[in-house]
Amino acid sequence: MSDDTREHNTTHDWARHEAESHDAGHAPGEPHDPGHAHDGEYRRPLHLAHRHAVAWLESLDERPVRPEIDADAMLDRLDQVLPDEGCDATAVVDELVAAAEPGLMAMGSPRFYGLVIGGAYPAALAADWLVSAWDQNTGPRQPTPATSALEETAGHWLLDLLSLPRESGVGFATGATSANLACLLAARDAVVRERGADPALGLQQAPPVRLLAGDAVHASVVLAGRMAGLGVPHTVGADDQGRIDVAGLARALHEHGDRPAIVVLQAGDVHSGAFDDFAAAVEVAHLAGAWVHVDGAFGLWAAASPRFQELVAGLADADSWATDAHKTLNVPYDCGVAIVRDEAAMRAALGARAAYLPSVDGVPDPFDHVPEMSRRARGVPVWAALRSLGRRGVAALVDGLADAATGLADGFRGIAGLSVLNDVVFTQVCLAAPTDDQTAALGEWLRAEGTVWASSSRWQDRTVVRFAVSNRGTDAEAVRRTVDAVARGATALGIS
Repeated sequence: MSDDTREHNTTHDWARHEAESHDAGHAPGEPHDPGHAHDGEYRRPLHLAHRHAVAWLESLDERPVRPEIDADAMLDRLDQVLPDEGCDATAVVDELVAAAEPGLMAMGSPRFYGLVIGGAYPAALAADWLVSAWDQNTGPRQPTPATSALEETAGHWLLDLLSLPRESGVGFATGATSANLACLLAARDAVVRERGADPALGLQQAPPVRLLAGDAVHASVVLAGRMAGLGVPHTVGADDQGRIDVAGLARALHEHGDRPAIVVLQAGDVHSGAFDDFAAAVEVAHLAGAWVHVDGAFGLWAAASPRFQELVAGLADADSWATDAHKTLNVPYDCGVAIVRDEAAMRAALGARAAYLPSVDGVPDPFDHVPEMSRRARGVPVWAALRSLGRRGVAALVDGLADAATGLADGFRGIAGLSVLNDVVFTQVCLAAPTDDQTAALGEWLRAEGTVWASSSRWQDRTVVRFAVSNRGTDAEAVRRTVDAVARGATALGIS
């Protein structure tokens, strides 16, 4: 028997003995002590939390999607003086659930279409629970070999799955905003350095950097640009579906061509689902010496499906990419992904070193790829989701979401008085009634009725109800129930 096998078996023997000792009511080798940390301190509250969690998850298909009460009513239930004395952990769990449940949105419902939020695969959710239990600070690599290696593996799988350069750096951030920020910081420092300036001296000592984007640039990019010191993006035009105007981009890059520039492209417009013409836009930007970043919060995952390769043609030629795993991939909140082709540039912009932080020269640490130094191992649920799905499963997930969006659009077109305003190319559907007031009323009616929850918005100077399909559970039955709810709403409001 090898040393590795002997150690593996010894570990499992210990775990079995530990479990048997807990079942007997005491930790191995120790007398029973009600105050001992190994004697049920975690077991009872975690078992209780598990029962509450399963009950919640099993209710999602049928419960109203909307919360029963609003935030102010929740505060009335919670906002009280902190008691002088504490209470048992199980009592805290019960109190938490009783207080919170009326204010919970069923975001995991297959009929939740707001804010582009996915559900959670069982393997990803279970892995997320283990991440909390393991409590590994996955910032430095050396003290956290298990979670760091799992994240590195997940990163390699993502690059392969999305057909992105294998040498790229991958960081697991909180969401698309922080992932965009990480990429823009790497871009900012790289283009400044190319002009002979030292980004470590600050922006005051560097040439001004232009941030360019299409007219439909997402708010997360705008916020990330502000936080990176780049300001609000200069917009260069877009077509009626939100795709960047490539000719307008070329003109903008030609102006002040001596200044460093970052161009942000979009994989999946938040209203139409449209994808920029990456092949043309990347060529124009690179000819001007600009860095190209792709904001692909939900749309980057189209690259995992053979069916959508035309939408992502040229995407892999960019310099950085940002996406959310808690959208299309359906892992629990929170998990954004920042990817930069030049890993050294990513590390130079985001990395940190200190005498007390263990590191190995030349080997990047997890905190070299994201804005946070201390963080949970949010890439582990990504590993679990990808491992449970495999390459074919991810492609089927992406295709299924797009099929559901097409099914919704087809159903809505059959309802008198309603129109689908966008070209449904991926997972977004924008619905409108004849007047803005009627559309706004329909959105309010749907959210109050509770069968579905979809966001109201403004797009192309029209009020719309936006359906963003992101949940793996949005199947033909969920589509049917959604179309039925919209039809009932239109009838109740006299829309025709």
